[in-house]
Parts: sequence; C-alpha cells; structure tokens
Amino acid sequence: MTHVAIVGAYGSAGVAVADRLVEHVGAEIDRLTLVDDGEPGGGLCILRGCMPSKEVLSTAAHRYQMRHDHRLVGEPPEMDLEAVVETKNEHTSNFASHRRTAVHRMEEREGVAFRHETARFVDDRTLLVGDERIEADYVVVATGSSLNIPDLPGIGDVDYNTSADVLDATTLPDSGVVMGFGYIGLELVPYLSEAGVDLTVIEHDERPVDEGDPEYGDEILSMYREEFGVEIRTETRERRVERTDDGVRLHVEGPDGEDAIDAEALFLFTGRRPTLDGLELEAAGITPTGEEWVRNTMQTRADDNVYVVGDANGKEPILHVAKEQGHVAAENILADVNGGEHRTYENIHHHVIFSGASVYPYARVGHSVSSAEEAGLNYVAVHREASDDGVFKTKLAPRGRATLVVGTDGAVLGFQGLHYHADVMAKTMQVAVENEMDVRKIPDRAYHPTTPEILDGLLRSAAERLE
Repeated sequence: MTHVAIVGAYGSAGVAVADRLVEHVGAEIDRLTLVDDGEPGGGLCILRGCMPSKEVLSTAAHRYQMRHDHRLVGEPPEMDLEAVVETKNEHTSNFASHRRTAVHRMEEREGVAFRHETARFVDDRTLLVGDERIEADYVVVATGSSLNIPDLPGIGDVDYNTSADVLDATTLPDSGVVMGFGYIGLELVPYLSEAGVDLTVIEHDERPVDEGDPEYGDEILSMYREEFGVEIRTETRERRVERTDDGVRLHVEGPDGEDAIDAEALFLFTGRRPTLDGLELEAAGITPTGEEWVRNTMQTRADDNVYVVGDANGKEPILHVAKEQGHVAAENILADVNGGEHRTYENIHHHVIFSGASVYPYARVGHSVSSAEEAGLNYVAVHREASDDGVFKTKLAPRGRATLVVGTDGAVLGFQGLHYHADVMAKTMQVAVENEMDVRKIPDRAYHPTTPEILDGLLRSAAERLE
C-alpha cells in the first residue's frame, strides 16, 4: 500500500500537491493524509501575504494617484484604516474559506483523511500527528515561511511592527524607522507613507532591488524620496536598538560614521525564513541546512521519499513557485510509484514587486542585463523610458523605464519593467521568454493606444538592432 502524507495542506504548495494526487487515490495511491494546524486555515498568501497586501496597497495607490493629479482640487482624502482592514478581512476570510472548503472536499474521497493537528517527525517518514503515529511511504513538507526577526542587540527589549501587524493596523504612529527594504519593505513603505507615517528606511546596499540592473534601484530611490517623501539611508547597517520614552532609537553606521535615529515605532520588514521549527526533521535524519539540502526534484538529499516544497525549502519564496514545485513533487511521487523518471523544477526568473504603492510595480522575467553578462550570453539590450510613450503621460503615470534583453539569434531572453502596468505585462513577456520567441517574428500590430505600447517600442528597437 502506498501512503502519502502532506504536512501543510492548507497552503498553496500543499494544496498543489494534494490536487495532483487526490485523483490517483484508489489507484497508484492507497492513502492520502492531509495535515495542517492552521487556525484559521488558508495559507500564508491568502491570510498574511499576497492577497491582503494587495488589498491595502490598492488604498495607497488610489490616494497617491489623487494626490498627484493636478486636475483634481482640494485636499486628498485620508485613509480610513478601520475601513481598509475591515474590507481586507472580509475578502481574505472569504478566500480562506474557499481554500478550506477545497481541502475538506478531498476528505470526501475514500482513502483521504484530514488531520487538524501539528505534526513532527519521530523516525524515517514517520510522523506524530497529535497523538497518532503515522508511517508513510512518502512525506511532503509544505509548511511555508515565517517572519525573520534579525539577531540585533536590543531587539528583544523593544516593541516592533512586522508586515502582519501593518496589515491589521487600524492606527499607525506618526513616525517610524524601517529595517528591511526588500520586496516587503518596497511594498509597505509607500502604504505607510500615504497613511501619514514619517519614515526613515535603512538600506544596506548602494541601492535596493538586488535582482534588477542598477538603474532600476536608482529609480526606486529617487521615486520613493521624491514621490513619497521617504528618507532612505543607503550603505547603512543597524548596530543596536533601544527603547526610549517616545518609542525607539536605532543606532546605525553608514558612510559618514555612526548615527542614531529616533522614531515612534520600529518596522521590521526583514524577510521570511522557512517554517521548519517543531518539525524535528533531524529525527528523520534530515538536516535542513545549505541551499542544496533539497534537490530540484523537490526531494531531500537525505531521503528520496521526503519532499519539501514552496517557501519551506528556502529556494524561492514566491506563490507561483510554490504551486509549480508542488506539481513537480506530486508528479515525481507518481513517477516513483509507477517506475517512471523524475523531472526537475526549472524556473524562468519571474518576479513582480508591487513597488510605488503598486502604481509603479517592478517586474523581471528571465534575464536582466547583469545576469546575461554573468551567464556569458551573446545579447543585445534595448531600453525605453515610460515618458517616451504618450499613453503613460495621458494616464498621469510618466515615471519608470523598461529593458528588453535579446540573444543575437533573436530569442527573447528577458524583460525588466518599472512602470505603470509592468506587472500585467510580465505574463506576456513570460510567454515570449519561455518559448524563446524570435523578436523579429513577434507580430507588430496596430491597436488602440494602451500601456503595452512600451513593449512594441522595445521589440521594434531590438529587431532593428539585430538587423
């Protein structure tokens, strides 16, 4: 009998695995045990990630656009945080309920069981779920990620606000200092600014957006400083933090030496880490350290029959990646049962950051200029400023730029955009990149002016360069 146990069945990765396997219960698979202790269940993306963050960002986007539209008169409206949170909670509650219903519907199938319990390993592929010992042939770990709290002197003595706190906040302080300017900080800093918080941001490097070419990080810096009034300290490191009568004092060291920043509140947007605490993987002989402790087949190196998918493996904590990895794990389990070959998860870089209050999102698909250089590829790169296309001006969203990287054989290798609607263009460019479309063969069609005209300009420029 083949028994598969999925730990973290409410999350995006766990559901992806279960969806692929459940139809095989009664055939290749005899038993499928779904385990999750979420309360309420629904997964990170729905409850604390993608969905609620876009909900609150839309409020900031509307205020930002009203504030920057000279055709509108009068003071811009204030953000009603109670209404923001109430609306967000209503929507995410419905989304989570739908997810739970989908998971529990699987229970109706003979051979499928759901356990609303905490699980931990006690031996090879053996779990203690509540007070029941479950021995499985295959175990899939899909426990997601948790907030990463930095090991900074004094951090345990001060109050701080995480991304989860911001998403639930119905009141906010007048001032704040921000640690963490990755994708979480890039998204939430404009929201806090539009809500009236005076912010100072600590950036360790010369510029943010590590995955982007330098001009994109530079544009983010100027945009946040000019459009949102945020102070950003670059090439600066936190040294310690302490409580004050009025809030917190963060001691930092930057290019000009040591300094202290006083603020009413500390915001920690310092990323996430795999949620593996309490699983006791060591009891199964698995040590979750190093980038390669999980293969690209989603199998752990220590045990081919234990799979780790999504944020839990630490490879790339993004929703669509979690789903794709879940599909790979399920297919490999079925291949193993049927004596077939395993496939690997091969990802084309595809990432969107809803920066600039989501009005000016950053998107990268495939190669940047820098990554193409590092890979030693023969390429042509073309650039276009959003302000060169009149449609962005007519929509009063003139900031930003885009880059197209094309191989000398014409194949589209990558796209970067930091401009209005760059997020929706990412899917189109993903098709071009993953299918290695020849830029010279992509149809040049005339249609009513829309923001994708920036793509037309890039494609034409690249084709001309190749000719």
